[in-house]
Amino acid sequence: MRFVIPVIALLAALLSPALNAAPDLVPAPPQLPGSSWLLIDHDSGRVLVEHEPDARVEPASITKIMTSYVAFHALRNSSINLDDKVRISKNARYKHTDGSRMFVEYNSQVSVEDLLRGIIVQSGNDASIALAEHIAGSEESFVTLMNRHAQALGMDNTHFTNSTGWPDENHYTTARDLVRLSRAMIDDFPKEYAMFAERRFTHNGIKQSNRNRLLWLDDRVDGIKTGHTESAGYCLVSSAIHDEMRLIAVVMGTDSESQRDNASRKLLNYGFRFYETFQLHDANEPLTEMRIWKGEQEVVPLGLEAPLHVTIPRGQRRNVKAHMKVDPMIMAPAKEGQEYGTVNIMLGEEELASKPLVALRDVNEGSLWRKLVDNIKLMFK
Repeated sequence: MRFVIPVIALLAALLSPALNAAPDLVPAPPQLPGSSWLLIDHDSGRVLVEHEPDARVEPASITKIMTSYVAFHALRNSSINLDDKVRISKNARYKHTDGSRMFVEYNSQVSVEDLLRGIIVQSGNDASIALAEHIAGSEESFVTLMNRHAQALGMDNTHFTNSTGWPDENHYTTARDLVRLSRAMIDDFPKEYAMFAERRFTHNGIKQSNRNRLLWLDDRVDGIKTGHTESAGYCLVSSAIHDEMRLIAVVMGTDSESQRDNASRKLLNYGFRFYETFQLHDANEPLTEMRIWKGEQEVVPLGLEAPLHVTIPRGQRRNVKAHMKVDPMIMAPAKEGQEYGTVNIMLGEEELASKPLVALRDVNEGSLWRKLVDNIKLMFK
């Protein structure tokens, strides 16, 4: 059984009443066109709006988020470099020529950096295949890497068969899985993610604009990727940041570019207007100190391994409550990262977050004298 300890001092400053007290209720989310949609807060992971988020959908060129993600891992691992020159194969040049293209020429040499922009900004199928072949030897081998990364990210309802998003009955995903991928892209590669905000790119004398029109329509938007085929419809994963709050919206299967743009803007506006996100505590900062028996030290600090963010309706900070449940008997040795309790964050009857409390440092076993003294003390507890 664990002790329950109210967290009062920890949250006092953060949970004071908002200056502009808002109504308790958040209005109903907008009804949108399309087959599925999802809106989440990036930092807390809280779902704000959803409609069929686990329905199987065709990702079209949104696939290229994963293509880029795999490439960024290859760059990090130094298996490729930005200035590598990639010789363009016939397969890359001539396959899917009726889709979006970067317009690379057969047998020419193009840098990895330019191919990445060709994938991200121009949504080039040719660039995707060329980079896939450069990284893995063939597009088929590259797809294996895509699916391995999908599994590692928990994208359990996703399967890729190509690097471009070309229609295939075994090439599918869900809105929820696309959110997982987008969060990973933003968190794992924040520097490289800036490419998704670039509006234009020129290659081979051909200037093309980013198909994500929200980059022009909304200054808060800094990514991430569009998709369209006749079977998938018009799709968009978008992300925007306002007052240090980042949202990710997914809209799948609309009938036109304007529909997907308008639907995405409605989701983002709804989230920013009616919700707020704030950090309750940082990683590796002590939330409490607990008695540890038979150790070199008498106490062990407990805290969180990662920052704790919560997303709540605006004006509701004063109603957020936090409690810790801590193991009543902690014995040495304690290892850094070992779990000894939980922090539960509540808004009324709703649990906003539950995070493990972990030891923030090692505590080794104490001397024989320390163990003897603590054994005697424990006899009277």
